Amino acid sequence: MKSVETDILLVGGGIMSATLATLLQQLDPSLSMTMVEQLDDVALESSGALNNAGTGHAGYCELNYTPQAADRSIAIKRALEINAAFEISLQFWSYLVENNALPSPTQFINKTPHLSFVAGDENVNFLKNRFTLLSQHHLFADMQYSEDKHQLNTWMPLMMANRKTNEKLAATYVAHGSDVDFGALTRHMVTKLKTATNFNFLNNSRVKKLKKINSNWHVAIQNKSSKHSQTIHAKFVFLGAGGGALPLLQKANIPESAGYGGFPVSGQWLICNNPEVIKQHQVKVYGKAPVGAPPMSVPHLDTRTINGKSALLFGPFAGFTTKFLKQGSVLDLAKSVKPNNLKAMLGAGKHNIDLTKYLVGEVFQTHAQRMQALREFLPQAKSEDWQLANAGQRVQIIKKCNEKMGKLEFGTEIVATQDGSLAALLGASPGASISVQAMIDILERCFSTQLKTANWQQKIKQLVPSYGESLIENADLLKTVRKRTLNTLKLN
Repeated sequence: MKSVETDILLVGGGIMSATLATLLQQLDPSLSMTMVEQLDDVALESSGALNNAGTGHAGYCELNYTPQAADRSIAIKRALEINAAFEISLQFWSYLVENNALPSPTQFINKTPHLSFVAGDENVNFLKNRFTLLSQHHLFADMQYSEDKHQLNTWMPLMMANRKTNEKLAATYVAHGSDVDFGALTRHMVTKLKTATNFNFLNNSRVKKLKKINSNWHVAIQNKSSKHSQTIHAKFVFLGAGGGALPLLQKANIPESAGYGGFPVSGQWLICNNPEVIKQHQVKVYGKAPVGAPPMSVPHLDTRTINGKSALLFGPFAGFTTKFLKQGSVLDLAKSVKPNNLKAMLGAGKHNIDLTKYLVGEVFQTHAQRMQALREFLPQAKSEDWQLANAGQRVQIIKKCNEKMGKLEFGTEIVATQDGSLAALLGASPGASISVQAMIDILERCFSTQLKTANWQQKIKQLVPSYGESLIENADLLKTVRKRTLNTLKLN
């Protein structure tokens, strides 16, 4: 069996691997890298445009980032953290654009105002209180709020047509929101990576085994078409394969992975096929999720730019699946159950029966039922203008929990070995939007020695000028970096 040496092995050809590879290449161009993808090309699973929301998640419109407690108090901490993390992504992308490592920003990101929209007295009160809290912070100082029908019509004319005159409505609006084609962004990054002679891309290739021997990981790779096998000896391994990261982490059999499980969730979109309707909606509008729904199923009506073309999507409609990837196996969930996570899986299952019932019910919705949900946003929507399409798979994190044996978590999480030789990214939203912050977290955990050197410190401050400082606490710094990123990425 052929053996190949590499400094960095990246498993999965999505936005996470592309971002980490690009960061490392910028910090140390001498590093040899190999990216392994089991499909024909990069960005065909979670990073593909139709497989995710395409929202530059910044907390402007996502109401689930500001949960309301039983006493009606609203927590804004997570929205602040996600907003600051997205600003990190914008800084890095700006650097790459300025240095010709990415093409014109309109090829992967476009200005798209972000709105939160609610109806009914209780929801309007919630949104108003949310606005009051957020707008007092410099990160959200540009947010606007209105209950005025004329203003709402200016912000979202398509949604305001044919509404009842006595309907109690409210919305918040942030003009510099964005729509991101993470598939296009990934492809552009990998195209640039491939120009380096020490970067190798292996498609149609699957990881069969991972084993740490002395200071290197020995990773057995097999080409799915030719069945040719090779072993890659890597100093560092990153498992960034979306829903496929958990099975790979289990193959690695590191102590840090014990107790982790996954809860797969599928998704679907209603996609508009009427050009006249599409051109009337130029914003992203998020509402409130139904009671019992997972965060990824927060309903939203979005204008999208996919492969350079305008599109209009509504959803996502969540559903239950046993696959971990869109092109995965129905046995994925069963195969992920191991002795070290059985207790956590059973505990999470026991305490999320209602969620499972909800997801199964979503699978069996009719087109008429989905159209009814759409008409909460778009009263005049016509069934013939919309068709159903599959979105991507998400695998939510299951972890050990003393009180409940296991708990289901929404978000992203890094699992890394103590010696920093392997790291994996698990979870989902806000995912791709905070990819740069997530990959910097991996640098800090797995490349801490190099990151402390003067060379890396100087370089990372060029890549992300706010690195090492808090955008949540430093209003002047935010003003400086946001002015630059909005100009560079044409979002102002």
